[in-house]
Formats: sequence, C-alpha cells, structure tokens
Amino acid sequence: MKPATLRIASLALLALLLLAWEMACRTLAISPLVLPTPSAIAQSLVRGLASGYFWPHIRATALELLLGVLAGCSIGFAAGVVMAETRLLRALLMPYVVASQVIPKLALAPLFVLWFGFGITSTVVITALICFFPLLENTMTALAQVPPERLELFRMLGASRMQTLWRLKLPAGAPGILAGVRVAVVLALVGAVVGEFIGASRGLGALVIASQGTMDTPLMFAVLLLIAALGMLAYQATLLLERWLLLPFTRTS
Repeated sequence: MKPATLRIASLALLALLLLAWEMACRTLAISPLVLPTPSAIAQSLVRGLASGYFWPHIRATALELLLGVLAGCSIGFAAGVVMAETRLLRALLMPYVVASQVIPKLALAPLFVLWFGFGITSTVVITALICFFPLLENTMTALAQVPPERLELFRMLGASRMQTLWRLKLPAGAPGILAGVRVAVVLALVGAVVGEFIGASRGLGALVIASQGTMDTPLMFAVLLLIAALGMLAYQATLLLERWLLLPFTRTS
C-alpha cells in the first residue's frame, strides 16, 4: 500500500474507534468520572488551549524535557565513549551504572526533591538520569561493532587511537548512537512527567495530579493527549535531527 493510503486507513481506524467509544459511553450510560466521552475530552482540550490555561504547563514540561535530554544524552554519550575505549574503566564502573538504572525513578524522586528542592531542577535530574543509560549502552555497543577489517586497515595506516575513534568508530556507530537518542527522548518524557508528579507545581504531570484531585476526568484525558502530542513532536524532531546528521554518510555511500 502507498504511504498516503496507509495514513488515510490509520485515520479512518482512529475515527472508528472514537465513534465506538462515544457510542459505548452514551449507550451504557458510563459516568464521566469513570470514562468521559471523546467529545467531552475534546471540549476540555479546546477550552484549555483557547483560554491559555494549558500553555504554561506545556512550556514547563517542554523545557524540562529539553534540558533533561541535553544533559542526559551528553553525559551518556561521553561516558559511553570513554567506557568503550577503556576496558578497565568499563569493568570497574558498569555494575554501578546498571545498579543506578534498575532502581525505579519514582522511588528516587522524593530524594531528588529533598536534595534539589521543588521545581525544575529535580525534574531535570530525573529526566537526565533516564536519558543517560540508553545513550551509554548504545554508544558502547555501536563503537564495539566496527568491522575488524576496517580497524586493521587503520592500524596498518598508522592511525592514532583518537584518529581511529573520530574517523572510523564514531561515523560507523552513528546510526546506533542516534537510535539510542530516539529511545532516550521517548523515555525522557516519562521522567519529566514522573518528576512533576512529586516535585513540581507547574507542568503537564502536575496538571494530571491536579485534575485527579478535582475529579475532572475529561481534563485528565485532555492532559494525557497533550503529553502524547508532546512526545510525538519530540520523537519526530529526533528523526529529523538523525536524517540531518546522517545525510553526509548517505551521500558518500
């Protein structure tokens, strides 16, 4: 099937599911507190956007997402390169890195609030910690999967370790590293929202908690739609960045 046909089919399926949801809620007389109709959710979404109520929260979450991704991916990439190039350091530090990742971030959130206070800092730290590991792991894996014959060619040409890294390993491992960025961006939004659940008064995660406290289920669903839209926009931005960075390699291949 053509891409345009697939998009039309996907939109038609979405419309069918929304219609079935609407009809089920009305026919079965389901309480809006339990499951609001799509029309009620849409009204809450449009009302919040038109009045400007949502925009400060969207900006707060977007800023936390951006700062967390930049910090976590930068540190994860740098650590991945260093640990990929130093076996002793990798053997020494990897158990502690894994231990830091298996601990649920929701359990660490109260500690970060205690250390960094309420507001953006604790949320950015949680987001960065979530982004860190995918970049670390993907960078280490990508740099280790360079074809041996290419490494041997660089050795025969007398290339230094730094030249081999910058001219061979990083260009060859770029697709794998950027795949880690895609994973990190998706997980980062989860970290930002989780951080806002506990340590923020502004943001989409804080708005979910506020709507839960007021029993405004349509508002809660509207905020969840905004979170999904923000995540999809961030993911698409990552795809565009990946195409731009890989464009020189596709031209020469």
